[in-house]
Amino acid sequence: MIAVIDYGGGNLGSLVSALQRRNADFVVTDDPALVSIASAAILPGDGAFAATMRALAERGLDTAARGLIERNRPFLGICVGMQLLYESSDEHEPFKGFGFLDGAVTRFKGAPRVPHMGWNDLEVVGAHPFVEGIESGAFAYFLHSYRAPVSEATIAATTHGERFASVVADGNLMGTQFHPEKSQTTGARLLDNFLRMVKS
Repeated sequence: MIAVIDYGGGNLGSLVSALQRRNADFVVTDDPALVSIASAAILPGDGAFAATMRALAERGLDTAARGLIERNRPFLGICVGMQLLYESSDEHEPFKGFGFLDGAVTRFKGAPRVPHMGWNDLEVVGAHPFVEGIESGAFAYFLHSYRAPVSEATIAATTHGERFASVVADGNLMGTQFHPEKSQTTGARLLDNFLRMVKS
């Protein structure tokens, strides 16, 4: 069973619909006990870094999510959910993240416009089951003002004035800066890959 983590601020409708279309075994939950026993989890993001971390902590979901990741269960962070996997962010205020990925999330400085909103292409730079079947030039839909650095965990990068990490993975820990459930063919393939990893 996949736990879709509901911290009270995520936009879950499109993600739930995408999982339902795939007959995925999932539950939307704000119960840390249920997250702790899940076989996998998805952390969707919609909002500011610090506010999201606080909302998770208030519900005990940060500890549950951390435990799941440390037990090497498949875990997918989406948008802010991906950013939280890094050490910190300076969005509105300096704030610590989970720290599973090295580096800090910072605001675009050299982008032609902020927020980065709309379709942009991916540059696949690493091999991982999560990006199987995805090639450089595939498009995804973005909406964000802060970006994660390109690092060893980056398996796809995107350029919007600056090059940033758009898909990351470290073992069973994965993340997308964009919303796969809103990214048509590219997003559908990524969700299918994630579900296949959960089953295996």
